[in-house]
Amino acid sequence: MKNTVLHKADTRGHADHGWLKANFSFSFGSWYNPERVQFGALRVLNDDIIGEGMGFGTHPHDNMEIITIPLEGDLAHKDSMGNAATIKNGDVQVMSAGTGIQHSEFNPNANLKTKSLQIWVFPNKRDVTPRYQQISLNKEDRHNKLQQILSPNSEDDGVWIHQDAWFHLGKFDKDSSITYDLKKEENGVYAFILSGSVTINGQELETRDGFGIWDVNSLEIKMTTDAEILLMEVPMKY
Repeated sequence: MKNTVLHKADTRGHADHGWLKANFSFSFGSWYNPERVQFGALRVLNDDIIGEGMGFGTHPHDNMEIITIPLEGDLAHKDSMGNAATIKNGDVQVMSAGTGIQHSEFNPNANLKTKSLQIWVFPNKRDVTPRYQQISLNKEDRHNKLQQILSPNSEDDGVWIHQDAWFHLGKFDKDSSITYDLKKEENGVYAFILSGSVTINGQELETRDGFGIWDVNSLEIKMTTDAEILLMEVPMKY
């Protein structure tokens, strides 16, 4: 299909550190695929399972917009800006790393694994003052519709980042359908199927598949089963 990329779930990179089991949609750590470095401004999409009481020690970032979406369980966060918070399923967290931050994240639960998505987006401004934002979403607002969870605008729904990007989550019943109209010309959309089976502009997709598409004005999304999807609209040039 023209102007598309298809990343089947079983073609992702994988790391198993015991306490961390991770799947990488794009090159990360020791897994490098020259054809899968990024999708436009979308650089990282990591699908992590973090063991009980385990996590990432303090480490640095700079000049990156870092979004964390817990899918199950909790993540305890601390950073060099003085933030200390726990993010849960239904929350979205963003850090603008800018001139540089250090942070740690760990699973505070002794008897429950944490599943989360970590997403990195290249910013449209370098060396900004680092910032932290965390919000709680009403998950009912994504039943059979798309709930905006991220945008470039602090006044809009969701968190905001330094990039012309829009993220939406939706949880749909079987046989439902929806149209997504792109917000900005020259953007593309990377769809990640959290669960179920869907068809996007004729492309059949299953759980944990990724599908990128550009040079289109809209997406026609049809659910072949109950399904949950994440749409990430990002600039293809930035």
